[in-house]
Amino acid sequence: MDAVLFDRDGTLVVDVPYCADPRQVCPVPTARAALAAARAAGLATGVVTNQSGIGRRILDRGDVERVNDEVERLLGPFGTWQVCPHGPDDGCDCRKPRPGMVLAAAAELGVDPGRVAVIGDIGSDVAAATAAGALSVLVPTHVTRPEDIRAAPVVRPDLGLAVEYLLGLRSGFAPVAVPPARAGVAPVATAPPTTAGAAPGTHT
Repeated sequence: MDAVLFDRDGTLVVDVPYCADPRQVCPVPTARAALAAARAAGLATGVVTNQSGIGRRILDRGDVERVNDEVERLLGPFGTWQVCPHGPDDGCDCRKPRPGMVLAAAAELGVDPGRVAVIGDIGSDVAAATAAGALSVLVPTHVTRPEDIRAAPVVRPDLGLAVEYLLGLRSGFAPVAVPPARAGVAPVATAPPTTAGAAPGTHT
């Protein structure tokens, strides 16, 4: 494994739907330690994030970039940022669960997608990784659908344990898997209620 890619909202930072204010950026409790461990082990890091608020004209690119800059300031540096601005009905190749952002991130980092892992909190993060030929770890939150937890190949209850699992694979030691039902009971990120009209288990 050469790189790990992180979903932004609900994984690295508490999910604030359509966040346009950098002052609302709050890392999840284990984010700093998890990223430090990944970087200390020599893994490249990146972010892959759906931001349909741009396509919906709720946000503009400047809003998203300012929030990303704050994430970078608090948790960076990241070797690549991949942002999908499209809505779910736009038919793009980049919006998760499609693999476009994972493939683009791997290309920018100069690594094979098969040597990349994706950590996220909903099923589309796992699906995007699978479609790109990458590994995945699901870290559930209160918005994660139970069926996505059951379907995920690997589930860990927080970001630190997700990175620990990946580092164990990298060193040739695969830790014992956490049963999905147990992993799903201790979400790491709290957030305001989802935006009206947003389906459970989805991000903007």
